[in-house]
Amino acid sequence: MHIAPHIRGQKWLESKNVRATKQRLALATFLVGDGQNRHVTAESLFEAVSDTKEPVSLATVYNTLRLFCEAELLNEITVEGNTSYFDTRTDQHPHFYWEDERTLTDAPTKTLKFESIPTPPAGTEIARVDVVIRLRKAE
Repeated sequence: MHIAPHIRGQKWLESKNVRATKQRLALATFLVGDGQNRHVTAESLFEAVSDTKEPVSLATVYNTLRLFCEAELLNEITVEGNTSYFDTRTDQHPHFYWEDERTLTDAPTKTLKFESIPTPPAGTEIARVDVVIRLRKAE
């Protein structure tokens, strides 16, 4: 059964009780409308929607991505000190960061094993563990 992209985007927002403004729906439709997982930066998302019939400002993209993260629709993965990628797949999984292309993709989880992780300091809990495996072309 085919689901129209804007309907898929609207259902995605509704799943976490996020109000579907025109701008939020435009961004949601791009992010999940085709049912594929995406890893985007704020800038790449801004570029992708700038030519659509519902263009949004870069500030709106940043604010909306933050809102989507707070609603647990997206996970933020920081790769470089000032570059964040936003992942539509919200389960715990590792990533490959392709240094030459500056892109982030999902990595296989089958062979990733943690023997143990450090105990968090008193009064804290582990919110999430991000595993980013950096790749570059062999010389």
